Amino acid sequence: MNVVHSKNAARREARQTTEHKSRATARRRRTLAAIVSAVIGLSCATAVSARSTAVAQGLAYDAQTQEPVPIPPSEQALQTARAESWFKVSDQGLILEGAIFDGNGNLLFCDVSGRRVLRLTPDKQLSTVVTLDGLSPGGLALRQDGRLFIAALNSAYDGGAVLAVNPDGTHLQTIIPPTAGYMPNDLVFDAKGGFYFTDFKGTATEPKGGVYYAAPDFSAITPVLPGLAMANGVALSPDGKVLWATEFGRNLLHRVQLADATTIAPIGSAIAYQFVGPAPDSMRADADGNIYVALYGQGRVLAFNRNGIPIGQVLLPGREYGHHLASTSLAIRPGAHNLYVVANDGANGEGATVFHSTAFGKGLQPTLLP
Repeated sequence: MNVVHSKNAARREARQTTEHKSRATARRRRTLAAIVSAVIGLSCATAVSARSTAVAQGLAYDAQTQEPVPIPPSEQALQTARAESWFKVSDQGLILEGAIFDGNGNLLFCDVSGRRVLRLTPDKQLSTVVTLDGLSPGGLALRQDGRLFIAALNSAYDGGAVLAVNPDGTHLQTIIPPTAGYMPNDLVFDAKGGFYFTDFKGTATEPKGGVYYAAPDFSAITPVLPGLAMANGVALSPDGKVLWATEFGRNLLHRVQLADATTIAPIGSAIAYQFVGPAPDSMRADADGNIYVALYGQGRVLAFNRNGIPIGQVLLPGREYGHHLASTSLAIRPGAHNLYVVANDGANGEGATVFHSTAFGKGLQPTLLP
């Protein structure tokens, strides 16, 4: 009888122990749930409070967003150089374009407003090479025979021509006449003496322009990259195998691998970059194959490596206050790292200026025809 009683007592004690543990476990769970609930509630309250504060405060300008053309976030970390004023062309806001160097170290560029091609010597003496009749020059390129070629538009911006002139401004001749139906904006020569030129026709929604190639004897013009919206800048890699073009109307940078002068290599055409804000203008290549694009309306130049990846930028002084934003073109001195940007200040009072900075690579040396 005592044995049975002992077993029953043991069972009751075991049940009591189990029930005690279960109650303790339940209490711990309730406590943990209460803690988690409190934390979540506090987090939600904090988030709601933050959102309420943000809504109450609203958006606010900072140093970047107050600028007329703030640097896009994706480009703010790029290596950045700040250009300096190098030569004041005019106190008036003349539209400058088409900067290149000739074989004597002179900087040549266009006064679009005055229909002139200007020459600036290394000791900063400014003179006029040629004045055009009825056409405004915008793009310049030196052929290997020494002649200066000029891409020019008419005043209505619905036509234009390509002209050639001797370095002293004599023997002006028409290479591509207005009757051909193009709006030539810029041009660059290949090693054989033919040239690529951009046709500035079209709009963002009606791309009617493109890049064309004029044969070395100028007997034929062949489309290379048609269907562009206001094709603007054009450049060649140092080996002549990669053609670059900017599309002003759609903010695009095109990179084209060439099989020959007029044929795109298989899988050779790509849009390398989409610009933000206004708007890619003229471009130049350096001896390392880098490409520099002047951004019209932003007062800066954006630099890309040979694959179209952005690697740096040059900012013009005063751009943060809305000055010198009409940066249209640039030139890199042959054999040197010196980069020159032409820009105007419109009606803002600081005229037309050539700015100086440095480039990653040296300027391309002029070549002679074979």
